Order: sequence, then C-alpha cells, then structure tokens
Amino acid sequence: MKKSTPNSTFSFSKIYCSLFGHDYVLSKHVTHHIKEYTCSHCGEQATTNSRGRLEVLTPKLKEINNALEQVHAKKAARKETKTTPFQAAS
Repeated sequence: MKKSTPNSTFSFSKIYCSLFGHDYVLSKHVTHHIKEYTCSHCGEQATTNSRGRLEVLTPKLKEINNALEQVHAKKAARKETKTTPFQAAS
C-alpha cells in the first residue's frame, strides 16, 4: 500500500525559494510599523514581529494582525475627525 501525504506536490518555486531564499513583496499594511508580505515565487506569507523581523504568518498572527488593523483604522478615523483647521483671528 502506497502512502502519500496531501502536501507532497512537486513545485519548482518551492525549490527555488529553498535554494535562493524568498522574494517577499508587500501585500498589506496593517499599521505604520506592521506589514504583511507574500513570496512572489511560492506564495508563503510572512509578517513583521514586535522586533521588526519577519516571521511566518500563522493563523494566530493573522487574527492578531486583523484585530490590530481594525483598532488602527478606528484610531485614525477618530484622529481625523478631531482635527479641525485653525481659524485666523480677526
């Protein structure tokens, strides 16, 4: 009986990335300092951690980034509505 794993597909892009490294392209701005990246060859996703280094994007990190993005968007919207232009004194 032959056993096969579900992810045992052969891919040149995975081999390329294992030999030469990933070519990450910015895919999403979460906040000003946290971003998500996707490899242009194999599609692997990564994000910046608290120290600014790239790490593989896990489902837990993806959930955290989505929550951070929502909080950041609310804060930016609130800051935009609070800012009023100055009136010149007469």
